[in-house]
Amino acid sequence: MLDLGKVLTAMVTPFDSRLEVDYGRARDLARKLVDEGSDGLVVAGTTGESPTLSKDEKVRLFETVVDAIGDRAVVVAGTGTNSTSDSIAMTKAAAKAGAKAVMLVGPYYNKPPQEGLYQHFTAVARETELPILLYNVPGRTSVNILPETVARLAKIPNIIAVKEASGSLDQVSEIVRTTPPAFQVLSGDDSLTLPVLAVGGRGIVSVASHVVGPQIKRMIEAFLAGRVTESRDLHLNLLPFFKACFVTTNPIPVKAALRLSGFDAGGCRLPLVDAAPREVEALRKAMVDLGLPVAG
Repeated sequence: MLDLGKVLTAMVTPFDSRLEVDYGRARDLARKLVDEGSDGLVVAGTTGESPTLSKDEKVRLFETVVDAIGDRAVVVAGTGTNSTSDSIAMTKAAAKAGAKAVMLVGPYYNKPPQEGLYQHFTAVARETELPILLYNVPGRTSVNILPETVARLAKIPNIIAVKEASGSLDQVSEIVRTTPPAFQVLSGDDSLTLPVLAVGGRGIVSVASHVVGPQIKRMIEAFLAGRVTESRDLHLNLLPFFKACFVTTNPIPVKAALRLSGFDAGGCRLPLVDAAPREVEALRKAMVDLGLPVAG
């Protein structure tokens, strides 16, 4: 079974001044993130502004990031949609582009029942040999993939992990309790990474790791090595920055934080907008308090 790693970064999609995808900057960002300790990159997920990317843009991003980092980290392609047939087609395109795994978000807007969710993910799994990371984010999709559904899906050989962003530690605990030991449960919320580890999670699909990836990795490794106090202190130190990264809709803040750190990934496509001045200042303060270099 593919080990996705401890820190996967949900990579932003860089845009140029015309808000066209900047594939050169995407290449640079992918290399930077891996250099800073990311074990994997999730490309064209929510943080990558997938709703406003065309299918062709997504496929070219997959190809670009695979070419940029090779085998240095796992490239996880965001191929989930609210159409099962489209998800299958995107997953096949990701495999052809060289992705090592895919991430399938819970279908949004059409609000399938639990059996519909099960049948959706099962149908995609049947059509690919790639490992699948489920993504549960009911705050965006309006449907919660319940633990019993995750447990059913975990019996399918190539469904190997879940990114859990329900915000419920009870739910994470139940998933860990009812899935096989090899099934990988990853936090989908930076601020809950340490609590999720405490109930049996393996790591994080992170937004904040664009800027504080090495610190997040140290926190996880300290916990797994039994240095719980050290891990707790790192978590508490990072917490204000984690919160600042979600002061408004993701990925607006993290693109601002990247710019403050000296890496300009451009703005956001409508209907998202750039960070407001007060939001930028909240990020700047959190970064300064962490002792991070801040541009401008």
